[in-house]
Amino acid sequence: MKIAIASGKGGTGKTLVATGIAQSFAGAQTVLVDADVEEPNAGLFIPHTRTGTREVSRYVPRIEPELCNYCAYCAEICQFNALVVLPEQVMVFDELCHSCGACEFLCPQHAIYEAEHPIGIIEEARFNEAVLLTGRLAVGEAQSPPLIKAVKEQAGDAELVLVDCPPGTTCPMVEAISDCDHCILVTEPTPFGLHDLALSLQACDMVNVPCSILINRDRGDSLNVAELAAQYQAPIIGRIPYNEDLARAYARGENPTTVFPELETIWQDVIAACKEAVSCKKSWS
Repeated sequence: MKIAIASGKGGTGKTLVATGIAQSFAGAQTVLVDADVEEPNAGLFIPHTRTGTREVSRYVPRIEPELCNYCAYCAEICQFNALVVLPEQVMVFDELCHSCGACEFLCPQHAIYEAEHPIGIIEEARFNEAVLLTGRLAVGEAQSPPLIKAVKEQAGDAELVLVDCPPGTTCPMVEAISDCDHCILVTEPTPFGLHDLALSLQACDMVNVPCSILINRDRGDSLNVAELAAQYQAPIIGRIPYNEDLARAYARGENPTTVFPELETIWQDVIAACKEAVSCKKSWS
């Protein structure tokens, strides 16, 4: 079962939920994927031992000058303006390239080949018997989805894969939740939280990933969240009460269950609800 933990905005508690569940289910078949590759921080909250690192690259076009006749066809077909053809030079802007391969495939002169362009690394670590995979995007790289895809693939077919997603509802978040069995949307009962929860629900609907809602910092007044949940038929599967001791422990990088033991029950109930939702989906399919 692959579960994404996402939200429309930062600061709602995605990493709190992801690391909390991971530590509660830290068995040999559990993998926590930190897919917030631009600012990964799951490792700050889980004591771990690093076991390996590998570099991740994506393909970008390179030109063979002796074969190119500067017809500019590659620039015409590129939808991202990554190539500019001058009278005697072809300029390639790696940061704009989306590695689709169209220019290399369609070049009439076969003057384009693909070269590897490093975009970041994946760190593998152990905590208890579980695995922590952390994607780290290289400084200056503009595109994180290829690295997010790579770190998710490295998780393999573990029994429980938890994906700590990047904030927002743009391409990185969509890549992180894609192909997951279920998505937990962490929200807070505030106007901003409600606004971005709606965007997150729309994103999950767009990529056809079933989702449920977990309310953080709940003060008992979450009627608007319930109304939105009903509108999208996304059940509320848990509520984390507002608790300053929990916040202080988390800010110190401690496991918040030490000061708020009720979290352990919440994590168990959340995973049980996800399992039931995934089971129902598979039965219906």
